[in-house]
Amino acid sequence: MLKQCAAVLSSAGMVFCSLGAAAPAAAEEAPSLTAKQAETVDGLIDAGLEDDVAWEIVESLTTEIGPRLAATEAEARARDWGAAKLKSLGFKNVRIETFEMPYWGRVLEEAEIVSPFPQPLIVTALGRSSATPEGGVTAEVVRFRTLPELQAAPETGLEGKIVFVDEPMARMQGIAGYVTAVRKRSQAPVEAAKRGAAAVLIRSVGTDHHRNPHTGGAARAPDLTPVPVAALANPDADQLARAMERAEGPVTVRLDVQVETSDTAESGNVIGEIPGQTDELIVVGGHIDSWDLGTGAIDDGAGIAITTAAAKLVGDLRGKPKRTIRVVMWGAEEIGLNGADAYAEMHKDEIERTIIAAESDYGAGRIYRLDSGVGEAALPKIEVMEKALRRISIVPGDNTSGGGPDVGPIRRMGVPVVDLVQNGWDYFDLHHTPDDTLDKIDPEALRQNVAAWAAFIYMASEMEGDFGRFPAEEE
Repeated sequence: MLKQCAAVLSSAGMVFCSLGAAAPAAAEEAPSLTAKQAETVDGLIDAGLEDDVAWEIVESLTTEIGPRLAATEAEARARDWGAAKLKSLGFKNVRIETFEMPYWGRVLEEAEIVSPFPQPLIVTALGRSSATPEGGVTAEVVRFRTLPELQAAPETGLEGKIVFVDEPMARMQGIAGYVTAVRKRSQAPVEAAKRGAAAVLIRSVGTDHHRNPHTGGAARAPDLTPVPVAALANPDADQLARAMERAEGPVTVRLDVQVETSDTAESGNVIGEIPGQTDELIVVGGHIDSWDLGTGAIDDGAGIAITTAAAKLVGDLRGKPKRTIRVVMWGAEEIGLNGADAYAEMHKDEIERTIIAAESDYGAGRIYRLDSGVGEAALPKIEVMEKALRRISIVPGDNTSGGGPDVGPIRRMGVPVVDLVQNGWDYFDLHHTPDDTLDKIDPEALRQNVAAWAAFIYMASEMEGDFGRFPAEEE
């Protein structure tokens, strides 16, 4: 049996990897599409390549709602918008499933070199950062070139100082560069807290060279006093590093981060369905919340738009699909996958009839590869999908997919997944910055995504048999 490694990267930078054996499955005849199914797949691809519904959705969301920080009034308006949009597009059983979660929001973020070269620095607070004392903290900066350097530092000697982790991020088409670089965002505050530091600055987790800092979630250790943490824009990280090289003595920085928090606030997931002939489920979607710096166009307005438009194309076919297609707009992904966990808990009784799941949450670049995380016996079905998608320049991938952050919790409960992998070469120039805006989306690439997703959803619905099942992970 094939071993699976389902790597799911959360916005807080945590990587979940499950090594489990696929459940045994009876041998099946090599699957294939009927002539009519193959014709329908081609028709869906043709329709997707001409379809502008996804553009209309993401334009509406980013214009009418704008930024959608989790558990805010803006996210609540986005949920209402999402439910209304699904209804207007003909989806059934539309509802909002609310849940409670902690709230965090930024109030003030400032930084400056105080000495020996006084000048401002451009920063943004990271999610869940604690506040500095009123007026900020002023302290000597200690630079670490990488997170492992900080992790290897003595447990003493950083008391009252500002830790600066200067690790850069590699530009790559896929997510591997981010998986490595994001660890400093989540773990540097914990390592600094262990050593009694006053605050943390990190080089932004991004590949651009603009004065746009990248926000994102940071981790806290429950048994340690949390420290304030902010990300420097990449040119400002360069500037601080040069200042430290040129200075004949210590470099002193003032960091002022003020935040607002609440132990309990409301968020929610938006759900709509295309009822099928059976109650078996295909779950697709994206997350409706965003960080508050941009308008959440590529992260993840595009993902919601792509999957909704694709599902609508399948729903517009004559007759019901074989399986029920469920579109989920997950809430509160960015701050810590709260919506994903809530969905898994609320729908745990449906796991056995959830046939396959997938999320679009990597921007709006063209899809170039189909990855899967399915049982070994179902791999021939993935090969059928791969062959159908080659006409739009999508190549076969591997079988180690996690399916996307928000499907991670149900993946760990045994649900097989796929990943329609997008070209992310410039995604981390924009990710979690003020530059995440509608003008960064290429309408033609968006249509190619819709075409691929519509074909996948249809084939997943109509193919006989399931896609395997994995052992549920222990909590």
